[in-house]
Amino acid sequence: MKFTINRPAFIKYLTDVQRAISSRTTIPILTGVKITADKQGLMLSGSDSDISIEIFIPISDDTNQLEVQEEGGIVLPARIFSEIVKKMSDEKLTIEVGENFQTKITSANAFFTINSINVENYPYFPVIDSNEVITLPTNLFKQVIQHTVIATSTQESRPILTGVNITIENGTLKAVATDSHRLSQRIIPITMPENLKENSYKVIIPGKSLVELSRIVEDQDTIEMMVTENQVLFKAENLYFYSRLLEGYYPDTNRLIPNNSTTQLVMSASELLQATDRSSLLSHEGKNNVIKLTISPDNVELSGNSPEIGTVEEDLNYEDATGDPLVISFNPDYLKDALRTFGHQNVTVSFTSAIRPFTVVPTENNTNIEQAFIQLITPVRTY
Repeated sequence: MKFTINRPAFIKYLTDVQRAISSRTTIPILTGVKITADKQGLMLSGSDSDISIEIFIPISDDTNQLEVQEEGGIVLPARIFSEIVKKMSDEKLTIEVGENFQTKITSANAFFTINSINVENYPYFPVIDSNEVITLPTNLFKQVIQHTVIATSTQESRPILTGVNITIENGTLKAVATDSHRLSQRIIPITMPENLKENSYKVIIPGKSLVELSRIVEDQDTIEMMVTENQVLFKAENLYFYSRLLEGYYPDTNRLIPNNSTTQLVMSASELLQATDRSSLLSHEGKNNVIKLTISPDNVELSGNSPEIGTVEEDLNYEDATGDPLVISFNPDYLKDALRTFGHQNVTVSFTSAIRPFTVVPTENNTNIEQAFIQLITPVRTY
């Protein structure tokens, strides 16, 4: 195998593929990046057995300045290969595989030879049926990911909660995540092809996989999703992103979302975020990471108390506060994560009691879908 390519373009593709390559894998060959070349272009592949990424670099795209002099394939140690490519100085880069899998990397006057592995030893990626293709709006789906992964669990004791539960049916995609202390839910409309309109899909995708997908996928209009029994494939223009699915039953989250409230607070999400951030300064220093919200007929106050350091109190500038008086305590970090997903719009915070979960939703619902965007937080009992 031998090819020449524009080095800055190659670095970008290589960096994206490396998102799927871990140095801690128990399968040594998976610490490498697989490169295959043919008349159409290059295919870069990386995998840690949870996530697999393939990126195709076409010869037809002139910006790549790709020339394939000899077809073939090789697996190169990803970390050191990437460091070499980044430290080269010229715009052009030539890679040539010689005898005994010795690979030469040349750019300007610099010349490296590194040991590589036979491409035949690299595991095959799963074959996914392309007859069932679900097309998703890319930017909206990336937004769904950003709004829900914040509530996935980081505790491996309940692996199912480390994923986002995605249900596709009746022309909507519903994504839900919970770590049992908070919950995030987004529902978006999607267009289903005629042959799949009667179908429904339920998959639990690891939160880490979705985070990597949202970072790597470009701003194309759409991304294609294909599901098998234990894998999901997301396909963009020249990108193939595979992820394993989590096995098991996701808890019924519908029953966690309250249908009514006794107290409501309406105010700017960004202003509430800033006030919560200030109130959490002392709680982070203390032993208990808790702040308190007090709602009375003529005042709304956030406060924090750290016996080791001191206290903080702030009267909030709110749009509206209705219902019963309330005093409720909660983890400020959960509220901050939730509020960041709303940007600068107004939100309605709805409470049922001091010991029941409360919800944060956009005040203006620009969709006819019920509960299209909800953040839910469980309070902390302080007595």
